[in-house]
Amino acid sequence: MKQRVAIVQRDITWLDIDSNLTSLETMLQGVEADVVVLSEMFQTGFVTNPCDVEDGGRTLEWMRRMAKRLDAAIVGSWSVKVGNGYRNRMHFVCPSGEVAYYDKWHLFSVGGEAEHYTRGHERRVVEWRGVRYLLAICYDLRFPVWSRQRGDYDAVIYSALWPSPRRAVWQTLLKARAIENQAYVIGVNRVGDEPTLKYSGDSAVVDYRGICIAECEDRECVAYAELDMDALNAFRIKFNVSADADEFTMK
Repeated sequence: MKQRVAIVQRDITWLDIDSNLTSLETMLQGVEADVVVLSEMFQTGFVTNPCDVEDGGRTLEWMRRMAKRLDAAIVGSWSVKVGNGYRNRMHFVCPSGEVAYYDKWHLFSVGGEAEHYTRGHERRVVEWRGVRYLLAICYDLRFPVWSRQRGDYDAVIYSALWPSPRRAVWQTLLKARAIENQAYVIGVNRVGDEPTLKYSGDSAVVDYRGICIAECEDRECVAYAELDMDALNAFRIKFNVSADADEFTMK
Protein backbone atom coordinates (compact mmCIF):
# COMPACT_ATOMS: atom_id res chain seq x y z
CA MET A 1 0.00 0.00 0.00
CA LYS A 2 1.27 3.45 -0.94
CA GLN A 3 0.28 6.94 0.10
CA ARG A 4 1.18 10.25 -1.51
CA VAL A 5 2.29 13.19 0.63
CA ALA A 6 2.63 16.81 -0.49
CA ILE A 7 4.90 19.17 1.45
CA VAL A 8 4.10 22.86 1.03
CA GLN A 9 6.92 25.33 1.64
CA ARG A 10 6.22 29.04 1.30
CA ASP A 11 6.96 32.52 2.49
CA ILE A 12 4.55 33.84 5.16
CA THR A 13 3.17 37.36 5.37
CA TRP A 14 3.75 38.50 8.94
CA LEU A 15 0.57 38.36 11.09
CA ASP A 16 -1.79 38.56 8.08
CA ILE A 17 -4.09 35.54 8.32
CA ASP A 18 -6.34 36.41 5.39
CA SER A 19 -3.46 37.10 3.01
CA ASN A 20 -1.72 33.86 3.94
CA LEU A 21 -4.84 31.72 3.55
CA THR A 22 -5.61 33.31 0.18
CA SER A 23 -2.10 32.73 -1.19
CA LEU A 24 -2.02 29.20 0.18
CA GLU A 25 -5.31 28.42 -1.52
CA THR A 26 -3.80 29.52 -4.84
CA MET A 27 -0.68 27.45 -4.19
CA LEU A 28 -2.74 24.33 -3.47
CA GLN A 29 -4.68 24.43 -6.72
CA GLY A 30 -4.08 21.21 -8.59
CA VAL A 31 -2.36 19.45 -5.68
CA GLU A 32 -3.07 15.72 -5.71
CA ALA A 33 -2.13 13.88 -2.54
CA ASP A 34 -3.50 11.93 0.40
CA VAL A 35 -1.87 14.24 2.94
CA VAL A 36 -0.90 17.90 2.54
CA VAL A 37 1.54 19.22 5.15
CA LEU A 38 1.94 22.92 5.99
CA SER A 39 4.42 24.61 8.30
CA GLU A 40 4.06 25.61 11.93
CA MET A 41 1.93 28.78 12.34
CA PHE A 42 1.46 28.82 8.58
CA GLN A 43 -1.05 31.69 8.66
CA THR A 44 0.87 34.20 10.83
CA GLY A 45 4.55 33.38 11.18
CA PHE A 46 6.07 32.57 14.58
CA VAL A 47 3.93 34.46 17.10
CA THR A 48 5.58 34.53 20.51
CA ASN A 49 2.73 36.48 22.07
CA PRO A 50 -0.53 34.91 20.86
CA CYS A 51 -2.56 37.91 22.06
CA ASP A 52 -1.24 39.71 18.96
CA VAL A 53 -3.43 37.60 16.67
CA GLU A 54 -7.13 36.73 16.76
CA ASP A 55 -8.05 33.86 14.47
CA GLY A 56 -11.81 33.83 15.00
CA GLY A 57 -12.08 30.24 13.81
CA ARG A 58 -11.49 31.03 10.14
CA THR A 59 -8.30 29.00 9.81
CA LEU A 60 -10.00 25.76 10.81
CA GLU A 61 -12.93 26.57 8.53
CA TRP A 62 -10.46 27.14 5.68
CA MET A 63 -8.68 23.84 6.38
CA ARG A 64 -11.96 21.92 6.36
CA ARG A 65 -12.95 23.49 3.06
CA MET A 66 -9.57 22.76 1.45
CA ALA A 67 -9.45 19.19 2.78
CA LYS A 68 -12.83 18.49 1.23
CA ARG A 69 -11.89 20.17 -2.06
CA LEU A 70 -8.60 18.25 -2.36
CA ASP A 71 -9.94 15.00 -0.86
CA ALA A 72 -6.86 14.99 1.35
CA ALA A 73 -5.94 15.41 4.98
CA ILE A 74 -4.37 18.81 5.66
CA VAL A 75 -1.91 19.29 8.52
CA GLY A 76 -0.47 22.42 10.12
CA SER A 77 -0.32 24.35 13.39
CA TRP A 78 -1.41 27.72 14.73
CA SER A 79 -2.09 29.50 18.01
CA VAL A 80 -5.34 28.45 19.71
CA LYS A 81 -6.90 29.88 22.85
CA VAL A 82 -7.81 27.16 25.37
CA GLY A 83 -9.46 28.40 28.55
CA ASN A 84 -7.38 31.29 29.84
CA GLY A 85 -4.24 30.25 27.98
CA TYR A 86 -2.92 29.42 24.53
CA ARG A 87 -1.64 26.27 22.83
CA ASN A 88 0.50 25.85 19.72
CA ARG A 89 -1.85 23.28 18.21
CA MET A 90 -1.29 21.08 15.18
CA HIS A 91 -4.50 20.19 13.37
CA PHE A 92 -4.96 17.09 11.21
CA VAL A 93 -8.10 17.83 9.20
CA CYS A 94 -9.80 15.16 7.07
CA PRO A 95 -12.08 15.68 4.05
CA SER A 96 -15.07 14.67 6.19
CA GLY A 97 -14.36 17.66 8.44
CA GLU A 98 -13.14 15.45 11.28
CA VAL A 99 -10.24 16.99 13.20
CA ALA A 100 -7.50 15.42 15.31
CA TYR A 101 -5.01 17.64 17.06
CA TYR A 102 -1.75 17.68 18.97
CA ASP A 103 -0.62 20.42 21.36
CA LYS A 104 3.11 21.11 21.23
CA TRP A 105 4.90 19.42 24.13
CA HIS A 106 8.36 21.01 23.91
CA LEU A 107 7.98 24.79 24.03
CA PHE A 108 10.94 26.82 22.79
CA SER A 109 11.89 28.68 25.97
CA VAL A 110 14.94 30.25 24.33
CA GLY A 111 12.59 32.16 22.02
CA GLY A 112 10.01 33.04 24.68
CA GLU A 113 7.37 30.52 23.61
CA ALA A 114 7.15 28.94 27.06
CA GLU A 115 6.23 32.30 28.60
CA HIS A 116 3.02 32.65 26.60
CA TYR A 117 1.89 29.12 25.75
CA THR A 118 0.83 26.08 27.75
CA ARG A 119 2.39 22.83 26.61
CA GLY A 120 0.32 19.82 25.64
CA HIS A 121 -0.13 16.76 27.79
CA GLU A 122 -0.14 13.80 25.41
CA ARG A 123 1.48 12.26 22.37
CA ARG A 124 -0.81 11.89 19.35
CA VAL A 125 -0.82 9.30 16.55
CA VAL A 126 -3.44 9.59 13.79
CA GLU A 127 -4.28 6.83 11.33
CA TRP A 128 -5.28 7.99 7.86
CA ARG A 129 -6.00 5.71 4.90
CA GLY A 130 -3.93 2.95 6.42
CA VAL A 131 -0.88 5.00 7.46
CA ARG A 132 -0.18 5.93 11.09
CA TYR A 133 1.21 9.43 11.61
CA LEU A 134 2.87 10.76 14.75
CA LEU A 135 2.18 14.51 15.05
CA ALA A 136 4.99 16.79 16.23
CA ILE A 137 5.95 20.46 16.04
CA CYS A 138 9.34 22.08 15.40
CA TYR A 139 11.32 21.98 18.69
CA ASP A 140 10.00 18.44 19.33
CA LEU A 141 12.51 17.35 16.68
CA ARG A 142 15.38 17.85 19.13
CA PHE A 143 13.99 15.32 21.63
CA PRO A 144 14.37 11.72 20.38
CA VAL A 145 12.60 10.06 23.31
CA TRP A 146 9.38 11.93 22.55
CA SER A 147 9.47 10.72 18.94
CA ARG A 148 10.53 7.17 19.76
CA GLN A 149 8.74 4.65 17.55
CA ARG A 150 7.23 1.92 19.71
CA GLY A 151 5.44 -0.04 17.03
CA ASP A 152 2.78 2.66 16.95
CA TYR A 153 3.50 4.76 13.85
CA ASP A 154 4.79 4.62 10.27
CA ALA A 155 5.61 8.28 9.67
CA VAL A 156 6.18 11.37 11.79
CA ILE A 157 5.17 14.88 10.71
CA TYR A 158 7.18 17.86 11.94
CA SER A 159 5.59 21.21 11.06
CA ALA A 160 8.21 23.82 11.87
CA LEU A 161 9.49 27.37 11.77
CA TRP A 162 13.20 26.58 11.96
CA PRO A 163 15.55 29.57 11.43
CA SER A 164 18.31 29.40 8.85
CA PRO A 165 21.26 29.73 11.30
CA ARG A 166 20.34 26.25 12.55
CA ARG A 167 19.57 24.70 9.16
CA ALA A 168 22.31 22.04 9.49
CA VAL A 169 20.71 20.88 12.75
CA TRP A 170 17.30 20.62 11.05
CA GLN A 171 18.66 18.59 8.14
CA THR A 172 20.65 16.29 10.40
CA LEU A 173 17.89 15.61 12.91
CA LEU A 174 15.28 14.82 10.24
CA LYS A 175 17.54 12.03 9.02
CA ALA A 176 18.42 10.90 12.54
CA ARG A 177 14.77 10.56 13.57
CA ALA A 178 14.05 8.56 10.39
CA ILE A 179 16.98 6.18 10.87
CA GLU A 180 16.56 5.53 14.58
CA ASN A 181 12.80 4.96 14.31
CA GLN A 182 12.79 3.14 10.97
CA ALA A 183 10.01 5.46 9.84
CA TYR A 184 9.28 8.08 7.23
CA VAL A 185 9.92 11.63 8.46
CA ILE A 186 8.09 14.60 6.95
CA GLY A 187 9.51 18.00 7.85
CA VAL A 188 7.94 21.24 6.58
CA ASN A 189 9.57 24.60 7.21
CA ARG A 190 9.12 28.06 5.66
CA VAL A 191 11.26 30.43 3.59
CA GLY A 192 11.53 34.20 3.88
CA ASP A 193 11.97 36.66 6.73
CA GLU A 194 10.17 37.71 9.90
CA PRO A 195 11.02 40.88 11.86
CA THR A 196 13.94 39.18 13.64
CA LEU A 197 14.38 35.78 11.95
CA LYS A 198 15.30 34.37 8.56
CA TYR A 199 14.29 30.98 7.18
CA SER A 200 15.93 28.88 4.48
CA GLY A 201 13.25 26.22 4.06
CA ASP A 202 14.90 22.82 3.56
CA SER A 203 11.53 21.06 3.85
CA ALA A 204 11.96 17.37 3.10
CA VAL A 205 10.62 13.85 3.30
CA VAL A 206 13.17 11.30 4.49
CA ASP A 207 12.62 7.56 4.24
CA TYR A 208 13.32 4.89 6.88
CA ARG A 209 16.92 4.48 5.64
CA GLY A 210 17.70 8.18 6.06
CA ILE A 211 17.46 8.91 2.33
CA CYS A 212 15.80 12.14 1.23
CA ILE A 213 12.98 11.30 -1.22
CA ALA A 214 11.53 14.82 -1.61
CA GLU A 215 12.86 18.29 -0.84
CA CYS A 216 12.17 21.98 -1.41
CA GLU A 217 15.56 23.56 -0.64
CA ASP A 218 15.32 27.39 -0.33
CA ARG A 219 12.32 28.37 -2.46
CA GLU A 220 8.54 28.29 -2.36
CA CYS A 221 7.39 24.96 -3.69
CA VAL A 222 5.14 21.94 -3.43
CA ALA A 223 7.04 18.65 -3.45
CA TYR A 224 5.69 15.11 -3.41
CA ALA A 225 6.80 11.85 -1.85
CA GLU A 226 5.35 8.36 -1.93
CA LEU A 227 5.20 6.44 1.33
CA ASP A 228 5.46 2.73 0.59
CA MET A 229 4.10 0.74 3.52
CA ASP A 230 5.03 -2.66 2.06
CA ALA A 231 8.65 -1.58 1.65
CA LEU A 232 8.72 -0.06 5.13
CA ASN A 233 7.33 -3.14 6.82
CA ALA A 234 9.66 -5.45 4.89
CA PHE A 235 12.64 -3.36 5.98
CA ARG A 236 11.55 -3.42 9.61
CA ILE A 237 11.26 -7.22 9.50
CA LYS A 238 14.58 -7.73 7.70
CA PHE A 239 16.55 -5.29 9.88
CA ASN A 240 14.65 -5.49 13.14
CA VAL A 241 16.51 -3.11 15.42
CA SER A 242 13.37 -2.65 17.52
CA ALA A 243 13.92 -6.12 18.95
CA ASP A 244 17.08 -4.84 20.63
CA ALA A 245 15.72 -1.49 21.79
CA ASP A 246 15.84 -0.41 25.44
CA GLU A 247 12.67 -0.64 27.48
CA PHE A 248 11.34 2.62 28.85
CA THR A 249 8.18 4.37 29.90
CA MET A 250 7.18 8.03 29.65
CA LYS A 251 5.50 9.88 32.49
